[in-house]
Amino acid sequence: PETYPLQKKRHSFEFLREIPHLRIRTNTFGAIARVRNKISYKIHEYFQKNGFFYINTPIITSNDGEGAGEMFRVSTLKFNKPNNALNNIDFKDDFFGKEAFLSVTGQLHGEAYAMALSKIYTFGPTFRAENSNTTRHASEFWMIEPEMAFYKLDDNITLAEDLLKYLLSSILNECSQDMDFLENYIEKGLIKKLENVINSNFEVITYTKAIEILENSKKNFETRPCWGIDLQTDHERYLTEETFKKPVVVIDYPKNFKAFYMKANKDNKTVKAMDILVPRIGEIIGGSEREDDLQKLENRIKELNLNIENLNWYLDLRRFGSTPHSGFGLGLERLVQYSTGISNIRDSIPFPRTPK
Repeated sequence: PETYPLQKKRHSFEFLREIPHLRIRTNTFGAIARVRNKISYKIHEYFQKNGFFYINTPIITSNDGEGAGEMFRVSTLKFNKPNNALNNIDFKDDFFGKEAFLSVTGQLHGEAYAMALSKIYTFGPTFRAENSNTTRHASEFWMIEPEMAFYKLDDNITLAEDLLKYLLSSILNECSQDMDFLENYIEKGLIKKLENVINSNFEVITYTKAIEILENSKKNFETRPCWGIDLQTDHERYLTEETFKKPVVVIDYPKNFKAFYMKANKDNKTVKAMDILVPRIGEIIGGSEREDDLQKLENRIKELNLNIENLNWYLDLRRFGSTPHSGFGLGLERLVQYSTGISNIRDSIPFPRTPK
C-alpha cells in the first residue's frame, strides 16, 4: 500500500528509528540482527566450554550496584503527594516494603554464586536512568558479567581479551555474508578492523600513564585531561586510534570515581580496575578485582554514605568466608555496534529505549 513506509530506496537510520517495528525488514537491520544473534549464542558457548555456570540475577533490586544513583524506581505508590509527616515518601507502604529499582548490574548477586560455584556468568538486561543522549548510551541494554573466584586482575584481563577475540572470530567465520554486506554498505575496512583486534596483543597501561600521554599530546580535547578525572570518549579514542592503533587496557584507576566494591591498591589512591578500550567506540569492557576484606569494604561503603543496611547481605559474602575474586562487564549493544560498524547504539538493539 501507499502508506507502507519502506520504499525501494535507502532510508536514513534516523528515519528507520521512528519505525523500529518495521526496520527489521531492511537488509541492514536483518544483517545486524543475525550478527547480534550469533554473538549472543557464542557468548553462552564460550562460557559453557570453559566451565562457567550461567545464573540468572534479579532484575528488581534494592541495591545500587554501581553507587552512581542512576536507577529507575519500581513502585506501586501514587507519587502525587508525600505520604508521611516528613514530607517524603515512606516506602514501607510500597509493594516490597522498601525502595526497589530496576537493576544496573547483576554483579553483586553473581558474586554470591561465584563464592560457591567458582566461575559463573550472567547475561541479561540492565537499566540506567542516565540522561545521556549519545551514540553509545542506552537506558536498557544487555550485559555479560562473568565473576571468578581466585582470579587476579591479570587473569581477569586475559579472560576478557580471549572472550572478545573469540566472539569477533566467530562472526567473521560464521556470518561472512552479513559481514561482507556491512563492509560494503556501512563501514569500509570493517573486516580488517576486526581482524586487527583478533591478531593484536592488547596494550596494557596504567591510568597514570594514559593521563601522561594525553597531557603530552598536542590535541585539543573537549575535557582537559588531568589526574583524577574519568577518561572521556575522545581521550579513549586518542589512545586506541592515534597512540597505540589497537585495543588498550587501562588499569589502576583513581578510586574516587570507581565503584565501592573495587579492591584498593597499596597506595590507597587507585583501585585494581581495568577498562578495555577499542578504536572508534572507546570502553567496551570494564572490570576489577573485588574487595574481599570485610573491614575495608565496610569502611568504603560508609565513606561513600551508601545504605549499609541494604548491602548487609553483600557483606555476608565476606563475613562468612571469602576468597580473592574478579569479574567484568561487557555491554552486548556496544559489541554489536563495534562488530557491525554502525555509528549509533540505538541501531544495535531491536527496540531501543533512550531518554526523550
